[in-house]
Parts: sequence; structure tokens; C-alpha cells
Amino acid sequence: MLKRQNPSTPEHRRDLAAHGGAVSMSHNDSRSFFNLSQLVLSAGQIKPSPALKHSKITYFEVEIVDVQSKKQICIVDKVSPASTLLDVKHKFHKACPQWYPSRVGLQLEHNGPFLKDSISIQSLAVSSIVTLYFTDLGQQVGWTTFFLTEYTGPLLIYLLFYIRLSTIYDQVESRKNFRHPVVHLACFCHCLHYIRHLLETLFVHKFSEGHTPLKNMIKGCAFYWGFTSWIAYYINHPRYTPPSFGHKQVSYAALAFLMCEAGNHFINVALAHQTNSGNRTCFPSPTYNPFTWLFLLVSCPNYTYEAGSWISFTVMTQTLPVGIFAFLMVIQMSLWAQKKHKLYLKRFYPEVRRKAAMIPIIF
Repeated sequence: MLKRQNPSTPEHRRDLAAHGGAVSMSHNDSRSFFNLSQLVLSAGQIKPSPALKHSKITYFEVEIVDVQSKKQICIVDKVSPASTLLDVKHKFHKACPQWYPSRVGLQLEHNGPFLKDSISIQSLAVSSIVTLYFTDLGQQVGWTTFFLTEYTGPLLIYLLFYIRLSTIYDQVESRKNFRHPVVHLACFCHCLHYIRHLLETLFVHKFSEGHTPLKNMIKGCAFYWGFTSWIAYYINHPRYTPPSFGHKQVSYAALAFLMCEAGNHFINVALAHQTNSGNRTCFPSPTYNPFTWLFLLVSCPNYTYEAGSWISFTVMTQTLPVGIFAFLMVIQMSLWAQKKHKLYLKRFYPEVRRKAAMIPIIF
């Protein structure tokens, strides 16, 4: 006979416990998964942990090549993107001490223009290696030194002729005490002209940190100093004859000279204090000062007044050397004015579109 198994046997209880435990564990896992799902849905999407950003600075290598021989002079390495061309020149000077930064001219192309010191290396780079062509600009001088030297010479030279040194003129004729009033007036006007230039160089004009070759200063000094000697010799000569129309010619010409000198000064002050509109520099506009009204007709009124000063000085003294000097100055300043006028047309086209360069009414 078969015996009925007792469900309460230990083996049966172990089986039930095993099956019941499995069902209980499965039920607990589903509840845990449900709770986790609800937590995720209530919290939103799981955001990935932010990746660590590794900052990496790319340095450039600047290859300096001689413009004549096309040979490599040196390589300036570890140049940061924020570095300017002036920084490269200083590093180049450390590698080659004989080349001062002021006499180093760098070009991006063989026959291209010289690059400005303020240009960043990053704007020039196409790859990690930047090739620049080197030109020796020669001995350089600052613009302030250039103009101070150029204008101090005429001031002192004219005074030496005015006191009539015995080594310049005949001693017997030099002892004559009488001088025509125009001689004293000419000395005053000439000195006033160059004193104004010197003071404006020191306190009005804003020069860049650039330089100019020493040979340019030598040529400028030779021109101004040489003509001043020629002019002063004739005006201060004991045999100098006054102008043909006498006092009226001298008075009107002297008045015109003083007005041109004043106008030149106020124009230079206006140019030195140009107003800015946002990031754009505005072209100077006329103010309540009547000397600035010339801005309505020409774009370079400072050259107009400068030419007027020398023309007036020519009429006042009525001497050939002054006339030749004034003629050359008018030609030179007209060339400078045309060059500046073209630059003004690019920067301030609507404002200078209908203006002349230097001489009013001539467009």
C-alpha cells in the first residue's frame, strides 16, 4: 500500500519555503524597479556627468627669412596667438642682438608692404609656422625727435643771421644801426612759426610709437636748414631793400600771416581731439571757432593754412628765396594733402565726398 505523504513533512516545508521565497523575492524586485522608474520620471532625464575640458594653447613658430638672399635667419618659437608683431621683433632681437626692433621691417610676402607692430600673429597664421621676410630699415629715430630736430635748426639759424655776425656780413655795413621795420617783423614771424611747430610737437600732436629712418631726418634738416640760411641771409643783409608797396604791403601780409598761423594751430588742435562715435572715429567738424570753418571746404585745412603762411611771408618780405621756398612747400603739401584725402575718402566717405584736398573750390 502506498502511503500518503504528509504535507507537513520537513522536505515539503523546505520546498514551499523555497518556492514561496522565490515568489516573494520576484515581487520585491518588481516593486523596486517600479519605484526606481517613478523616481527617474519625476527627476527628468538623467544628465551625463560633464566632461572635463582640457585647455590647450597652440603656439606658433615664426620663421624669419632674409628678403634678399631668401635664407633663414632664425626661428622664433613658442609665440602665443595673442602676441603682436612687436613681441616677435623683441624676441628676434634677443636671438640676433645686432637688429634692434625699431630697424626691423617684416613682410608677409616678398614684395608686400611692411606689417604694423600692432598686428597679431594669429591673424597672419595659416598654419603653425608663419614665414616673415626681414628687411633692415637702417638706423631709426622717433617722430618726436625727428620734428624737434627739424624745427629747432631754422629757429636758431635765423637768429644767428638776425644778429648779423661779423663772420657773415661785412663789418662796416653790419655796424649800421638802421634797419627797416620789416626786418624785425620778419624775424618775429619766422620765429613765431617755428616756435609754434615746436610747442605743437611737444603738447598737441599725437605720434604713434613708430620710427622713421635717420636718412629721412637728415634730408629734412638739410632742406629746412639750407633754405633758412638762404632766406635769413637776404632778409637780414645790410643792403636789403623793403617791399615795393611799402607799409600797406607789409601790414596786410603780416596780418594774413598771423591769421594763417592761428588757423593752423586751431586745426591741429581739432585733429588731435577727434571725437569718437562708438568704435568709429568721426571726421572733425567745424565749431564756433571761425578758423575751423575751413573744414567745410577742404579735408586738410592745416596744409591750406601752412601754404597761406609762407605765401604771406613771401609778400611781406618780397625776396626770391622765400618765394622759391613757398613754391616748393605748396607743391609738397598738395601731394601730402592728396594722399591724406584718399585715406579720408575710405574712412569718412559721406563726410568728405564733396570737399577738396587742400585748395578750396578745386575738387
